[in-house]
Amino acid sequence: MAEGESQSDKGTVDRSEGFGERLLGVLLDRAHEMPPQLIAPLIAEEVARVGGGDVSILLQDYAQLLLVPLPGRGLTVGEPEPISDSHAGTAFLRATPVEVLQADSVRMYLPLLDGSDQVGVMALTLDTVDDDDRRLLRRLAGLVADMLVTKHSYTDQFFQARRREPMSLAAEIQWSLLPPVAMSVPQVAVAGILEPAYNVAGDSFDYALNEDILHVAVVDAMGHGLDAATMATVAVGAYRHARRANIDLAEIYAFMDRSIAEQFGPEHFVTAQMMRLNIATGHLQWVNAGHPVPLLIRNHRVVAQLESPTTLPVGFGGEEPQISEQLLQRGDRVLCFTDGLIEEHEAGAEQFGEEQLIHWVNRIEHTEEGVRSVVRSLSHALKQERGGSTSDDATLFLIEWRGGAADHLSILE
Repeated sequence: MAEGESQSDKGTVDRSEGFGERLLGVLLDRAHEMPPQLIAPLIAEEVARVGGGDVSILLQDYAQLLLVPLPGRGLTVGEPEPISDSHAGTAFLRATPVEVLQADSVRMYLPLLDGSDQVGVMALTLDTVDDDDRRLLRRLAGLVADMLVTKHSYTDQFFQARRREPMSLAAEIQWSLLPPVAMSVPQVAVAGILEPAYNVAGDSFDYALNEDILHVAVVDAMGHGLDAATMATVAVGAYRHARRANIDLAEIYAFMDRSIAEQFGPEHFVTAQMMRLNIATGHLQWVNAGHPVPLLIRNHRVVAQLESPTTLPVGFGGEEPQISEQLLQRGDRVLCFTDGLIEEHEAGAEQFGEEQLIHWVNRIEHTEEGVRSVVRSLSHALKQERGGSTSDDATLFLIEWRGGAADHLSILE
């Protein structure tokens, strides 16, 4: 060490605030007390500081068909963008920025990612774009997504923007119960969809990732309307309560069974599929309580139906269920679905059936990328094949096991 040089001098770190930090810092510093209605003008101002304009915030509608503009001072509010056929939709489904060259500018579409959930898309226009712009705007979009998710729990503004038609009370209850409809981390990805989006009642799903274990439940409460929604709410609540007690699948089934029986009586029931996937090893366990058999997809084709002993639906007092097991290979997908998907039929016609479902799974798997794209495309295609409507809830939930590890994400380079 040179004479007069201290240890602290040698280890000095530059903590001065650069332009990018100042830009994001303003948003971050104000986020905790920002009223929801002021998010839009602040975002517009932030984008203007990097030379951008014509800012739009686009949120996915409940039917997963459109990206609809969020109204707000300073935002450009145009027509909804179709998810399946637009630059905004491409950015949303692929979770990657899209740049569109215009006559004298560049239109950018940035996915709004809150953790791994895709909230929507931020669109803006710049004269030119370089790598510094791309990096800064990507981080700005991430911060905007975090703000939208945080604020949505105490405002109706975002819910109202996403609605494209009236919603039933039963559907309102079900949507308030759901976790994010998609989640993706390096080892595993999931995505789900409910149909009919604005009138769903007895179908629901839930999941949680705790350490290396992905917990999943798909439920279908008997009946229609508010009664079915109430029963599904109790079933999911009982599942979460039991899951958080760190008990095994057989005990979770027993707790859900007692909860439904005690609350609704012996003539009411809920079919259910409860799963646990070790995302480090690919070891899948599940209990089938009167539910349709899941499909195993490998190399973009259905290779097996995951047959297993079934126990009585939740609420009927079934015996201790047998836990089924399957060791997945990397890239395998498991598709769970409710009976409304395969039992739908027009008057006098045959049921849609599992054979047609498998045909469409194989077809969609070869045309779409990612679990979110597959689930929404499959659901919409099947709805059209069933006549464009459904008389019963029809739910899909897709799991993709990727394996590997995510420890590298915790290391600062």
